[in-house]
Amino acid sequence: MKSLVFLVTLMILSGLAQGGNDPKPASPAAPAKAEASPSDKANGAEVGQAANETDDKKKSDVATPIELKVKSSFEMEGDNRNPFWPIGWKPADASSKPSVEHNAGEISPTAFLVSSITMDPVMRFAIINGKTMQEGQQFGLQIGGQTYQLTVKAIEDGRVILSRRNQEIVVPLRRK
Repeated sequence: MKSLVFLVTLMILSGLAQGGNDPKPASPAAPAKAEASPSDKANGAEVGQAANETDDKKKSDVATPIELKVKSSFEMEGDNRNPFWPIGWKPADASSKPSVEHNAGEISPTAFLVSSITMDPVMRFAIINGKTMQEGQQFGLQIGGQTYQLTVKAIEDGRVILSRRNQEIVVPLRRK
C-alpha cells in the first residue's frame, strides 16, 4: 500500500514538473488507448483482429426493417368470452343496471339530508347527503333501481331548494 501511494505521488510530482501547474485532462471525445504490454506486442495480429470484429459488430447493430408476410387479426364471435377479461369474471346483466328516470313520481324531501349550510357573500355551499354542493350544481339521486337527476336551485338560510323537471323540493336543514 505504501508503494502504491509513493508511485501515485511520484507520478503527480513528475507531471507538475514537466507540464507546469495546470495538467490538461484527457479529452472525453477521444477514446483513451491503452498501452500494449509486451505479450500484446508479440500477438499484434490478434489485437488487430479483435478491433476489426468490434467494428463489424457495430455495423451489424443497425436495425433492419421487418417485413410482415401475413398480418394477424382477431375477430370475436358474439357468444364468446372476451380474452382480456379476468378469469372467472362475467359482465353484469343489462337488466341489473340502474335505469335513468323516465316518468317517475315525485321525490320526498325526506330522501335528502342537509347537514350544513355555508353562506358567503360570493358563494353558498350546502352538504347534501354527505356531499358538498353549490347553487346550480346538478347531481344524481339513486333510489332503488331509479336514478333521478336534480339541480340545486337555491341555498337559503336554513333550507335548500332542489329542482327536478317541474318539481321543486324544499329540504330543511336538520339540526341535532
